[in-house]
Amino acid sequence: MTRCNKIRLSIAALMAGVVSSPVTHAATPSELEAAYTAQAGAPASPDRGRTLFTTAHGREWRCSSCHGTVPTQAGSHAATGKPIAALAPAFNAERFADAAKTEKWFRRNCNDVMGRECTAAEKADVLSWLRTLKP
Repeated sequence: MTRCNKIRLSIAALMAGVVSSPVTHAATPSELEAAYTAQAGAPASPDRGRTLFTTAHGREWRCSSCHGTVPTQAGSHAATGKPIAALAPAFNAERFADAAKTEKWFRRNCNDVMGRECTAAEKADVLSWLRTLKP
């Protein structure tokens, strides 16, 4: 096994423990993206992330239905109208700062948008795009 593969496996194992643990873990958006990328085994793509975020996937809602086409400002829940803080981490420091919360919301929102959980590659892609959005 190459050194690179050992590192990937270590990161993937770490991320598996982080995202499956009921304990809240501090994280950064870049750490989460790196872990999802390692788990996916392929580089993240901001272009795929933007497309996934703004495109319909056979369900009533898109990610952008609640978070806005460019999620740098507050949005609102499509059904309830409840305010939703900006999603892009550069506009909201609380976003993607907790691995357990990140997993919880990916699980819920991916199910609402796609009728299934997102793959690690999809999570990495969305995070990579969100991280490109700067003030």
